[in-house]
Amino acid sequence: MYARCGSLFNAKKLFDKMPQRNIVSYNALISAFSRDSNHGFLSLKFFALMGTQGLTPNGSTFSSSLQACCLLEDWFMGSLIHGQSVKHGFFNDVFVQTSLLGMYSNCGDLESANKVFGCVVQKDAVLWNSMIFGNLKNEKLEEGVLLFGKMVRHGIVPTEFTYSMILNSCGKLGDCRCGQVIHAQVIVLNVLADLPLQNALLDMYCSCGDTETGFNVFNKIENPDLVSWNSMISGYAEKGEGADAMNLFLQLVGVFLPKPDEYTFAAVISATSAFSATCYGKPLHAQVMKVGSERSVFIGTTLLSMYLKNGDTESAEQVFNMIEEKDVVLWTEMIMGHSRLGGGESAIKLFSMMCHEGYKIDSFALSGALSACADLATLNQGEMIHTQTVKRGCDAEISVCGSLVHMYAKNGDLHAARSIFSQVSNPDLKCWNSMLGGYSQHGMAEEAMIIFAKILVNGQRPDQVTFLSLLSACSHSGLVEEGKLLWSHLKKNDVIPGPKHYSCMVSLLSRAGLLDEAEELIIKSTYSKDHLELWRTLLSSCVNKRNLKIGVRAAEEILHLEPEDSATHILLSNLYAAAGRWEAVAEMRRKISGLRIEKDPGLSWIEGKK
Repeated sequence: MYARCGSLFNAKKLFDKMPQRNIVSYNALISAFSRDSNHGFLSLKFFALMGTQGLTPNGSTFSSSLQACCLLEDWFMGSLIHGQSVKHGFFNDVFVQTSLLGMYSNCGDLESANKVFGCVVQKDAVLWNSMIFGNLKNEKLEEGVLLFGKMVRHGIVPTEFTYSMILNSCGKLGDCRCGQVIHAQVIVLNVLADLPLQNALLDMYCSCGDTETGFNVFNKIENPDLVSWNSMISGYAEKGEGADAMNLFLQLVGVFLPKPDEYTFAAVISATSAFSATCYGKPLHAQVMKVGSERSVFIGTTLLSMYLKNGDTESAEQVFNMIEEKDVVLWTEMIMGHSRLGGGESAIKLFSMMCHEGYKIDSFALSGALSACADLATLNQGEMIHTQTVKRGCDAEISVCGSLVHMYAKNGDLHAARSIFSQVSNPDLKCWNSMLGGYSQHGMAEEAMIIFAKILVNGQRPDQVTFLSLLSACSHSGLVEEGKLLWSHLKKNDVIPGPKHYSCMVSLLSRAGLLDEAEELIIKSTYSKDHLELWRTLLSSCVNKRNLKIGVRAAEEILHLEPEDSATHILLSNLYAAAGRWEAVAEMRRKISGLRIEKDPGLSWIEGKK
């Protein structure tokens, strides 16, 4: 009675006062402690004590003791009890076999679990579930799904728990079709779907990206718990449907129960992180502070990511400093964020602090720090971080290799970049792009084209970065025909060119004197009104080529949106001078004087040696 009511130590106290103890009293106490993960070792202690009292254990004793080993993940003690069960003739006891199966599976010994499973003659649903669960727990998801198929073929009726496990596996595998088949079985067999099964269905559809069907499942749950709400919000977040995630969160807040937890806040902040921080992020941050979870590292990481995506490094640093117990993910997010936003010095300082405070540096932190060294052109610092990657055994990881190639290439050490690149057995597109970018930056167009050919041969699909590096190389080398071919190839591969791609192409055509083509390209682009740099590039070339007609049109496009643009006025003045229009030059100079143009001071720095 005491044990069943959870009063374990009152049960033990009563047990200690018993003048005579038999197998029943021992079993009651062993069973009680075997169900408590904090006191499972006491179950094994009483199992050993029973042997010293000359009492022979029975099936219940072995089953409970093995359950304790399962909770404690004590493979050695569990295998000893396995031997004892065989010695006393209880190995064929179905309860002992089920406990053995659970113990070996929980300890990661699937080979022994399979052997036990094979010895069982009459396998019931519990035994099959135990075997399936063991595979899933040890990340053998596909094997678990295959076992489910065998279970059905053997005529065993799956339970709600079976379906929940398999649906969770389908979600992790991203196998929506298999999940739909399971869903159909649940409907056809008229299985009474409990809340865990409904949540498993919901999670499966959301994990596979089918939020529409997921929402239909969500709407059919009579009393959704917080797991249901969190799964649906997370599903929207993973698919990038931030507005839907926010609407659902507002519905949850409007419900009296359940209240949002840290997983809810983390999901909705992650979902809306790409939106304006003022409209979404900061109000959510206020809600987090209201419930007193602002120091949670789990929520803090998503808040940090949200502020960094919005370019608000000051707020990100405030969140970072607020969290006392920081983890590797939080540090890495801070380093990567500063590196992406051009704050290379801050990224390297954070990386140094992370190392100094004894955190385990992972490949993401190393990649972020190396990217910062590439942007700052600090070769010495990059070489020191390179030694850290070797020391920590991360130099073979593809993401780190790509960052190393990028860092050395940006710093002008192409020999080191090539050396690292040649050691990568199967480079990904980032790694290829890093090497390609290095050649492009140093005007080595021929080598860049060779790398591009190898990318295609290796079955990689070029992206925006690939084509930007290639077009830049062609622009610097004046390879007009090659540039036109690449532009055509870019369009055929459904790669959407950005403003930088157009800038490279306009520069290439303009320098080659193809000013009409350059103007036509700008007009046809979607960036003619938003990115005036394209018109400035064309205007600059018109000055060099003394093309007054196109140059004036380019200047008019710029001055229409920025009437006081100093660079345009100066270029236009130079254009009139090149064409011999001295009256227009004098007029432009009067306008320039009236604008009171001031030149911003230039800044430069070098890496000093110590």
